[in-house]
Amino acid sequence: MAEPEVMEPVVAEPVMTGPEAAGAEVPEPEASRPAVTGPGSMSVETWVERLGGPDGPERYRRYTLGTLAFFAAAEAALWAFWIKTSDAGTLASALVATVGATHVGVQLLLSRAALRRYLGAGPRPVGLVALYVAVTVAMAAVGCALLAAGRIGERDLASYLIWLMMFYAGPPMLALPRRAGVALVGAVPTAALGAAVASGLSGELLGLAVGGFLLMVPFMATAMRVTGWSVRLIEELAKARATQARLAVAEERLRFGRDLHDVLGRNLAVVALKSELAVQLARRGREEAVAQMEEVQHIAQESQREIRAVVRGYRTADLLAELAGARSVLEAAGIDCRIENGPAARLPVPTQAALGWVVREGTTNMLRHAQGGSRCEVSVRATVSGWVALVMENDGAGTAPRHGTGSGLPGLRERLAEVDGTLTTERRPGGIFRLTARIPWETAE
Repeated sequence: MAEPEVMEPVVAEPVMTGPEAAGAEVPEPEASRPAVTGPGSMSVETWVERLGGPDGPERYRRYTLGTLAFFAAAEAALWAFWIKTSDAGTLASALVATVGATHVGVQLLLSRAALRRYLGAGPRPVGLVALYVAVTVAMAAVGCALLAAGRIGERDLASYLIWLMMFYAGPPMLALPRRAGVALVGAVPTAALGAAVASGLSGELLGLAVGGFLLMVPFMATAMRVTGWSVRLIEELAKARATQARLAVAEERLRFGRDLHDVLGRNLAVVALKSELAVQLARRGREEAVAQMEEVQHIAQESQREIRAVVRGYRTADLLAELAGARSVLEAAGIDCRIENGPAARLPVPTQAALGWVVREGTTNMLRHAQGGSRCEVSVRATVSGWVALVMENDGAGTAPRHGTGSGLPGLRERLAEVDGTLTTERRPGGIFRLTARIPWETAE
Protein backbone atom coordinates (compact mmCIF):
# COMPACT_ATOMS: atom_id res chain seq x y z
CA MET A 1 0.00 0.00 0.00
CA ALA A 2 1.35 3.36 -0.96
CA GLU A 3 2.44 5.55 1.93
CA PRO A 4 0.89 8.99 2.33
CA GLU A 5 3.12 11.78 1.22
CA VAL A 6 3.42 15.01 3.14
CA MET A 7 2.06 17.77 0.92
CA GLU A 8 0.18 21.03 1.09
CA PRO A 9 -3.62 20.58 1.24
CA VAL A 10 -5.56 21.32 -1.89
CA VAL A 11 -9.16 21.34 -0.66
CA ALA A 12 -9.58 22.76 2.83
CA GLU A 13 -8.04 25.96 4.04
CA PRO A 14 -5.31 25.30 6.62
CA VAL A 15 -5.97 26.35 10.18
CA MET A 16 -2.63 27.67 11.42
CA THR A 17 -1.26 28.65 14.76
CA GLY A 18 2.11 29.77 16.05
CA PRO A 19 4.54 32.04 14.22
CA GLU A 20 3.06 31.59 10.75
CA ALA A 21 -0.38 32.72 11.90
CA ALA A 22 1.14 35.96 13.16
CA GLY A 23 2.97 36.58 9.90
CA ALA A 24 6.38 35.75 11.32
CA GLU A 25 8.83 33.94 9.11
CA VAL A 26 9.89 30.47 10.15
CA PRO A 27 13.68 30.10 9.78
CA GLU A 28 14.93 27.72 7.15
CA PRO A 29 16.38 24.43 8.44
CA GLU A 30 20.11 24.42 9.02
CA ALA A 31 22.66 21.81 8.08
CA SER A 32 22.69 20.40 11.61
CA ARG A 33 19.14 19.10 11.33
CA PRO A 34 18.44 15.40 10.84
CA ALA A 35 18.35 14.08 7.31
CA VAL A 36 15.07 14.60 5.52
CA THR A 37 13.11 11.82 3.95
CA GLY A 38 12.12 13.28 0.61
CA PRO A 39 12.08 11.06 -2.44
CA GLY A 40 15.65 12.00 -3.33
CA SER A 41 17.17 11.72 0.14
CA MET A 42 17.15 8.45 2.13
CA SER A 43 19.76 8.22 4.87
CA VAL A 44 20.77 5.03 6.68
CA GLU A 45 19.09 6.36 9.82
CA THR A 46 15.88 6.88 7.90
CA TRP A 47 15.92 3.32 6.58
CA VAL A 48 16.44 1.98 10.11
CA GLU A 49 13.47 4.02 11.33
CA ARG A 50 11.27 2.89 8.43
CA LEU A 51 12.16 -0.79 8.78
CA GLY A 52 11.99 -0.76 12.58
CA GLY A 53 8.40 0.47 12.64
CA PRO A 54 5.30 -1.68 12.90
CA ASP A 55 5.08 -2.15 9.12
CA GLY A 56 8.84 -2.50 8.67
CA PRO A 57 9.01 -6.33 8.59
CA GLU A 58 6.34 -6.59 5.90
CA ARG A 59 8.09 -3.91 3.85
CA TYR A 60 11.53 -5.51 4.25
CA ARG A 61 10.18 -8.93 3.40
CA ARG A 62 8.76 -7.50 0.17
CA TYR A 63 12.16 -6.00 -0.61
CA THR A 64 13.83 -9.37 0.03
CA LEU A 65 11.38 -11.31 -2.12
CA GLY A 66 11.93 -8.76 -4.86
CA THR A 67 15.68 -9.32 -4.56
CA LEU A 68 15.21 -13.09 -4.90
CA ALA A 69 13.15 -12.54 -8.03
CA PHE A 70 15.89 -10.26 -9.36
CA PHE A 71 18.49 -13.00 -8.81
CA ALA A 72 16.34 -15.45 -10.77
CA ALA A 73 15.93 -12.94 -13.59
CA ALA A 74 19.70 -12.31 -13.58
CA GLU A 75 20.38 -16.04 -13.95
CA ALA A 76 17.93 -16.28 -16.84
CA ALA A 77 19.62 -13.32 -18.51
CA LEU A 78 23.06 -14.93 -18.09
CA TRP A 79 21.89 -18.17 -19.67
CA ALA A 80 20.41 -16.24 -22.58
CA PHE A 81 23.73 -14.41 -22.98
CA TRP A 82 25.67 -17.70 -22.84
CA ILE A 83 23.47 -19.29 -25.50
CA LYS A 84 23.85 -16.27 -27.76
CA THR A 85 27.64 -16.05 -27.45
CA SER A 86 28.46 -19.79 -27.62
CA ASP A 87 28.62 -21.99 -30.71
CA ALA A 88 26.73 -24.91 -29.22
CA GLY A 89 24.30 -25.28 -32.09
CA THR A 90 20.54 -25.19 -32.23
CA LEU A 91 19.81 -28.51 -30.52
CA ALA A 92 22.35 -28.00 -27.72
CA SER A 93 21.22 -24.43 -27.18
CA ALA A 94 17.61 -25.58 -26.90
CA LEU A 95 18.64 -28.21 -24.36
CA VAL A 96 20.58 -25.67 -22.29
CA ALA A 97 17.66 -23.23 -22.49
CA THR A 98 15.19 -25.87 -21.29
CA VAL A 99 17.29 -27.07 -18.38
CA GLY A 100 18.30 -23.50 -17.55
CA ALA A 101 14.70 -22.30 -17.42
CA THR A 102 13.85 -25.22 -15.13
CA HIS A 103 16.80 -24.33 -12.90
CA VAL A 104 15.69 -20.69 -12.71
CA GLY A 105 12.12 -21.63 -11.78
CA VAL A 106 13.11 -24.14 -9.12
CA GLN A 107 15.66 -21.69 -7.72
CA LEU A 108 13.00 -19.01 -7.25
CA LEU A 109 10.54 -21.44 -5.63
CA LEU A 110 13.20 -22.85 -3.32
CA SER A 111 14.48 -19.40 -2.33
CA ARG A 112 11.02 -18.24 -1.27
CA ALA A 113 10.26 -21.49 0.55
CA ALA A 114 13.67 -21.43 2.25
CA LEU A 115 13.09 -17.88 3.47
CA ARG A 116 9.72 -18.84 4.94
CA ARG A 117 11.33 -21.82 6.67
CA TYR A 118 14.16 -19.68 8.06
CA LEU A 119 11.60 -17.26 9.50
CA GLY A 120 9.65 -20.13 11.06
CA ALA A 121 6.64 -19.61 8.81
CA GLY A 122 6.75 -22.86 6.83
CA PRO A 123 8.07 -26.43 6.70
CA ARG A 124 11.56 -27.32 5.58
CA PRO A 125 11.44 -27.66 1.75
CA VAL A 126 13.32 -30.96 1.55
CA GLY A 127 11.59 -31.99 -1.67
CA LEU A 128 12.45 -28.73 -3.40
CA VAL A 129 16.07 -29.02 -2.24
CA ALA A 130 16.33 -32.51 -3.73
CA LEU A 131 14.75 -31.32 -7.00
CA TYR A 132 17.05 -28.29 -7.10
CA VAL A 133 20.15 -30.41 -6.59
CA ALA A 134 18.99 -32.85 -9.29
CA VAL A 135 18.37 -30.06 -11.81
CA THR A 136 21.75 -28.46 -10.99
CA VAL A 137 23.57 -31.79 -11.44
CA ALA A 138 21.70 -32.40 -14.71
CA MET A 139 22.66 -28.97 -16.00
CA ALA A 140 26.31 -29.45 -15.07
CA ALA A 141 26.23 -32.85 -16.81
CA VAL A 142 24.80 -31.22 -19.96
CA GLY A 143 27.67 -28.73 -20.05
CA CYS A 144 30.33 -31.39 -19.53
CA ALA A 145 28.72 -33.62 -22.19
CA LEU A 146 28.75 -30.75 -24.69
CA LEU A 147 32.47 -30.21 -24.06
CA ALA A 148 33.23 -33.92 -24.39
CA ALA A 149 31.29 -34.02 -27.68
CA GLY A 150 33.16 -30.99 -29.01
CA ARG A 151 30.05 -28.84 -29.28
CA ILE A 152 31.45 -26.09 -27.01
CA GLY A 153 34.93 -24.95 -26.02
CA GLU A 154 36.65 -25.05 -22.66
CA ARG A 155 36.10 -21.33 -22.14
CA ASP A 156 32.36 -21.79 -22.67
CA LEU A 157 32.26 -24.60 -20.10
CA ALA A 158 34.27 -22.60 -17.54
CA SER A 159 31.87 -19.65 -17.61
CA TYR A 160 28.90 -22.06 -17.74
CA LEU A 161 29.92 -23.87 -14.55
CA ILE A 162 30.90 -20.71 -12.65
CA TRP A 163 27.52 -19.10 -13.29
CA LEU A 164 25.66 -22.34 -12.51
CA MET A 165 27.38 -22.94 -9.18
CA MET A 166 27.21 -19.26 -8.24
CA PHE A 167 23.41 -19.26 -8.42
CA TYR A 168 23.14 -22.79 -7.01
CA ALA A 169 24.91 -22.03 -3.72
CA GLY A 170 22.41 -19.69 -2.06
CA PRO A 171 19.03 -21.47 -1.65
CA PRO A 172 20.29 -24.76 -0.08
CA MET A 173 22.30 -22.79 2.47
CA LEU A 174 19.15 -21.00 3.61
CA ALA A 175 16.84 -24.04 3.44
CA LEU A 176 18.97 -26.51 5.39
CA PRO A 177 20.68 -26.48 8.79
CA ARG A 178 24.09 -24.86 8.68
CA ARG A 179 26.24 -28.02 8.60
CA ALA A 180 24.01 -29.84 6.11
CA GLY A 181 23.89 -26.74 3.93
CA VAL A 182 27.67 -26.35 3.92
CA ALA A 183 28.11 -30.03 3.04
CA LEU A 184 25.62 -29.93 0.18
CA VAL A 185 26.82 -26.60 -1.18
CA GLY A 186 30.39 -27.91 -1.21
CA ALA A 187 29.65 -31.37 -2.62
CA VAL A 188 27.89 -30.39 -5.85
CA PRO A 189 30.58 -27.93 -7.10
CA THR A 190 33.28 -30.49 -6.26
CA ALA A 191 31.49 -33.15 -8.27
CA ALA A 192 30.96 -30.69 -11.13
CA LEU A 193 34.70 -29.88 -11.22
CA GLY A 194 35.52 -33.60 -11.33
CA ALA A 195 33.14 -34.12 -14.25
CA ALA A 196 34.59 -31.08 -16.02
CA VAL A 197 38.13 -32.45 -15.70
CA ALA A 198 36.95 -35.83 -16.97
CA SER A 199 35.32 -34.16 -19.99
CA GLY A 200 38.52 -32.33 -20.95
CA LEU A 201 38.69 -29.05 -19.00
CA SER A 202 42.31 -28.33 -18.08
CA GLY A 203 45.03 -25.72 -17.81
CA GLU A 204 44.31 -22.06 -17.17
CA LEU A 205 40.59 -22.43 -17.77
CA LEU A 206 40.40 -25.16 -15.12
CA GLY A 207 42.22 -22.81 -12.74
CA LEU A 208 39.75 -20.08 -13.66
CA ALA A 209 36.84 -22.38 -12.86
CA VAL A 210 38.36 -23.41 -9.53
CA GLY A 211 39.03 -19.78 -8.61
CA GLY A 212 35.49 -18.78 -9.58
CA PHE A 213 34.07 -21.58 -7.45
CA LEU A 214 36.20 -20.65 -4.45
CA LEU A 215 35.17 -17.01 -4.72
CA MET A 216 31.52 -17.02 -5.77
CA VAL A 217 30.12 -20.17 -4.10
CA PRO A 218 30.99 -19.16 -0.51
CA PHE A 219 30.01 -15.56 -1.24
CA MET A 220 26.54 -16.41 -2.55
CA ALA A 221 25.91 -19.00 0.19
CA THR A 222 26.87 -16.49 2.90
CA ALA A 223 24.89 -13.68 1.26
CA MET A 224 21.72 -15.79 1.18
CA ARG A 225 22.13 -16.81 4.81
CA VAL A 226 22.74 -13.20 5.87
CA THR A 227 19.66 -12.13 3.91
CA GLY A 228 17.44 -14.46 5.92
CA TRP A 229 19.11 -13.40 9.15
CA SER A 230 18.52 -9.72 8.39
CA VAL A 231 14.81 -10.29 7.71
CA ARG A 232 14.46 -12.15 11.00
CA LEU A 233 16.37 -9.39 12.81
CA ILE A 234 14.03 -6.70 11.46
CA GLU A 235 11.00 -8.70 12.59
CA GLU A 236 12.44 -9.17 16.07
CA LEU A 237 13.21 -5.45 16.26
CA ALA A 238 9.61 -4.56 15.40
CA LYS A 239 8.32 -7.05 17.98
CA ALA A 240 10.58 -5.55 20.62
CA ARG A 241 9.33 -2.05 19.85
CA ALA A 242 5.72 -3.21 19.97
CA THR A 243 6.38 -4.85 23.34
CA GLN A 244 8.01 -1.67 24.59
CA ALA A 245 4.96 0.36 23.56
CA ARG A 246 2.58 -2.08 25.27
CA LEU A 247 4.67 -1.98 28.44
CA ALA A 248 4.65 1.82 28.37
CA VAL A 249 0.84 1.80 28.14
CA ALA A 250 0.55 -0.75 30.94
CA GLU A 251 2.95 1.22 33.14
CA GLU A 252 0.97 4.40 32.59
CA ARG A 253 -2.27 2.64 33.48
CA LEU A 254 -0.73 1.31 36.67
CA ARG A 255 0.53 4.77 37.57
CA PHE A 256 -2.86 6.30 36.95
CA GLY A 257 -4.59 3.60 39.01
CA ARG A 258 -2.09 4.06 41.83
CA ASP A 259 -2.54 7.83 41.83
CA LEU A 260 -6.34 7.53 41.83
CA HIS A 261 -6.15 5.07 44.73
CA ASP A 262 -3.88 7.38 46.70
CA VAL A 263 -6.11 10.39 46.07
CA LEU A 264 -9.57 8.85 46.37
CA GLY A 265 -8.98 6.01 48.79
CA ARG A 266 -8.31 8.11 51.87
CA ASN A 267 -10.72 10.91 50.96
CA LEU A 268 -13.64 8.57 50.25
CA ALA A 269 -13.05 6.78 53.52
CA VAL A 270 -13.15 10.11 55.36
CA VAL A 271 -16.28 11.18 53.44
CA ALA A 272 -18.03 7.93 54.35
CA LEU A 273 -17.06 8.26 58.00
CA LYS A 274 -18.10 11.89 58.37
CA SER A 275 -21.33 11.34 56.42
CA GLU A 276 -22.28 8.52 58.77
CA LEU A 277 -21.45 10.71 61.76
CA ALA A 278 -23.51 13.58 60.30
CA VAL A 279 -26.51 11.25 59.85
CA GLN A 280 -26.33 10.11 63.44
CA LEU A 281 -26.01 13.68 64.72
CA ALA A 282 -28.91 14.84 62.55
CA ARG A 283 -31.16 12.09 63.93
CA ARG A 284 -30.40 13.35 67.42
CA GLY A 285 -31.08 16.92 66.40
CA ARG A 286 -27.51 18.04 67.05
CA GLU A 287 -26.23 21.14 65.26
CA GLU A 288 -22.79 19.54 64.82
CA ALA A 289 -24.25 17.63 61.85
CA VAL A 290 -24.03 20.79 59.77
CA ALA A 291 -20.33 21.18 60.54
CA GLN A 292 -19.68 17.57 59.61
CA MET A 293 -21.44 18.00 56.26
CA GLU A 294 -19.46 21.17 55.60
CA GLU A 295 -16.29 19.15 56.14
CA VAL A 296 -17.61 16.52 53.73
CA GLN A 297 -18.21 19.28 51.18
CA HIS A 298 -14.68 20.62 51.69
CA ILE A 299 -13.15 17.15 51.30
CA ALA A 300 -15.17 16.55 48.11
CA GLN A 301 -13.97 19.84 46.63
CA GLU A 302 -10.39 19.05 47.58
CA SER A 303 -10.71 15.58 46.02
CA GLN A 304 -11.98 17.16 42.83
CA ARG A 305 -8.91 19.41 42.64
CA GLU A 306 -6.58 16.49 43.33
CA ILE A 307 -8.24 14.36 40.65
CA ARG A 308 -7.82 17.17 38.13
CA ALA A 309 -4.14 17.37 39.01
CA VAL A 310 -3.79 13.63 38.55
CA VAL A 311 -5.57 13.73 35.18
CA ARG A 312 -3.39 16.61 33.99
CA GLY A 313 -0.31 14.54 34.75
CA TYR A 314 -1.83 11.47 33.12
CA ARG A 315 -2.83 13.26 29.97
CA THR A 316 0.69 13.86 28.68
CA ALA A 317 0.41 11.72 25.57
CA ASP A 318 3.42 9.60 24.54
CA LEU A 319 3.64 9.43 20.76
CA LEU A 320 4.83 5.83 20.42
CA ALA A 321 2.26 4.64 22.97
CA GLU A 322 -0.49 6.56 21.18
CA LEU A 323 0.52 5.06 17.81
CA ALA A 324 0.41 1.57 19.29
CA GLY A 325 -2.92 2.29 20.96
CA ALA A 326 -4.41 3.72 17.76
CA ARG A 327 -3.35 0.66 15.79
CA SER A 328 -4.89 -1.67 18.39
CA VAL A 329 -8.18 0.23 18.62
CA LEU A 330 -8.63 0.67 14.87
CA GLU A 331 -7.82 -2.95 14.05
CA ALA A 332 -10.29 -4.03 16.73
CA ALA A 333 -12.87 -1.92 14.85
CA GLY A 334 -12.05 -3.70 11.59
CA ILE A 335 -9.91 -0.89 10.12
CA ASP A 336 -6.56 -1.84 8.57
CA CYS A 337 -4.00 0.52 10.13
CA ARG A 338 -0.55 1.10 8.60
CA ILE A 339 1.94 3.04 10.75
CA GLU A 340 5.37 4.47 9.89
CA ASN A 341 7.11 5.73 13.02
CA GLY A 342 9.86 7.65 11.24
CA PRO A 343 11.81 9.89 13.65
CA ALA A 344 9.16 9.61 16.41
CA ALA A 345 11.53 8.06 18.94
CA ARG A 346 14.04 10.93 18.55
CA LEU A 347 11.58 13.75 19.18
CA PRO A 348 11.62 15.60 22.54
CA VAL A 349 8.84 15.09 25.06
CA PRO A 350 6.82 18.28 24.25
CA THR A 351 6.78 17.43 20.55
CA GLN A 352 5.82 13.82 21.20
CA ALA A 353 3.05 14.95 23.54
CA ALA A 354 1.60 17.36 20.95
CA LEU A 355 1.72 14.81 18.13
CA GLY A 356 0.42 12.10 20.47
CA TRP A 357 -2.70 14.17 21.03
CA VAL A 358 -3.11 14.52 17.27
CA VAL A 359 -3.03 10.72 16.96
CA ARG A 360 -5.53 10.32 19.80
CA GLU A 361 -7.97 12.90 18.46
CA GLY A 362 -7.62 11.67 14.88
CA THR A 363 -8.35 8.12 16.00
CA THR A 364 -11.41 9.26 17.96
CA ASN A 365 -12.76 11.23 15.00
CA MET A 366 -12.20 8.27 12.70
CA LEU A 367 -14.20 5.95 14.93
CA ARG A 368 -17.00 8.51 15.23
CA HIS A 369 -17.27 9.86 11.71
CA ALA A 370 -15.63 7.45 9.24
CA GLN A 371 -18.65 5.24 8.70
CA GLY A 372 -17.65 2.25 6.61
CA GLY A 373 -13.93 3.09 6.85
CA SER A 374 -11.59 0.21 6.04
CA ARG A 375 -8.06 1.63 6.13
CA CYS A 376 -5.94 4.20 7.90
CA GLU A 377 -2.35 5.29 7.27
CA VAL A 378 -0.30 7.17 9.86
CA SER A 379 3.21 8.46 9.19
CA VAL A 380 5.71 10.55 11.13
CA ARG A 381 8.53 11.97 9.04
CA ALA A 382 10.79 14.92 8.40
CA THR A 383 9.74 16.96 5.39
CA VAL A 384 12.02 18.56 2.83
CA SER A 385 11.03 21.99 4.15
CA GLY A 386 12.51 21.31 7.57
CA TRP A 387 9.41 20.36 9.57
CA VAL A 388 8.36 17.28 11.51
CA ALA A 389 5.04 16.16 10.06
CA LEU A 390 2.43 13.69 11.27
CA VAL A 391 -0.10 12.65 8.63
CA MET A 392 -3.26 10.64 9.30
CA GLU A 393 -5.27 9.55 6.27
CA ASN A 394 -8.38 7.38 6.25
CA ASP A 395 -11.27 6.46 4.01
CA GLY A 396 -14.97 6.37 4.80
CA ALA A 397 -15.28 10.11 5.50
CA GLY A 398 -18.46 11.91 4.51
CA THR A 399 -18.50 14.34 1.61
CA ALA A 400 -19.64 17.29 3.74
CA PRO A 401 -17.75 18.60 6.77
CA ARG A 402 -19.34 17.94 10.15
CA HIS A 403 -20.26 20.92 12.26
CA GLY A 404 -20.45 20.12 15.94
CA THR A 405 -19.73 21.52 19.33
CA GLY A 406 -16.72 19.32 20.04
CA SER A 407 -13.45 20.78 21.22
CA GLY A 408 -11.12 18.32 19.47
CA LEU A 409 -9.61 20.45 16.71
CA PRO A 410 -9.45 23.68 18.76
CA GLY A 411 -7.71 21.73 21.50
CA LEU A 412 -5.23 20.34 18.98
CA ARG A 413 -4.53 23.82 17.67
CA GLU A 414 -3.81 25.03 21.18
CA ARG A 415 -1.41 22.19 21.87
CA LEU A 416 0.40 22.65 18.56
CA ALA A 417 0.64 26.39 19.17
CA GLU A 418 2.79 25.65 22.22
CA VAL A 419 5.42 24.11 19.91
CA ASP A 420 4.90 26.56 17.00
CA GLY A 421 2.99 23.95 15.04
CA THR A 422 0.29 24.02 12.38
CA LEU A 423 -2.78 21.90 11.73
CA THR A 424 -4.44 21.28 8.36
CA THR A 425 -7.35 19.13 7.26
CA GLU A 426 -8.21 17.99 3.76
CA ARG A 427 -11.07 16.09 2.16
CA ARG A 428 -10.40 14.22 -1.06
CA PRO A 429 -12.60 12.42 -3.56
CA GLY A 430 -13.67 8.93 -2.59
CA GLY A 431 -14.29 9.75 1.07
CA ILE A 432 -10.61 10.27 1.88
CA PHE A 433 -9.83 12.51 4.86
CA ARG A 434 -6.33 13.71 5.73
CA LEU A 435 -5.19 15.37 8.96
CA THR A 436 -1.69 16.90 8.94
CA ALA A 437 0.17 18.34 11.92
CA ARG A 438 3.55 20.05 11.44
CA ILE A 439 6.17 21.23 13.91
CA PRO A 440 9.42 22.98 12.87
CA TRP A 441 12.70 21.26 13.63
CA GLU A 442 13.82 24.39 15.52
CA THR A 443 11.20 23.61 18.13
CA ALA A 444 11.71 19.87 18.05
CA GLU A 445 15.43 20.05 18.79
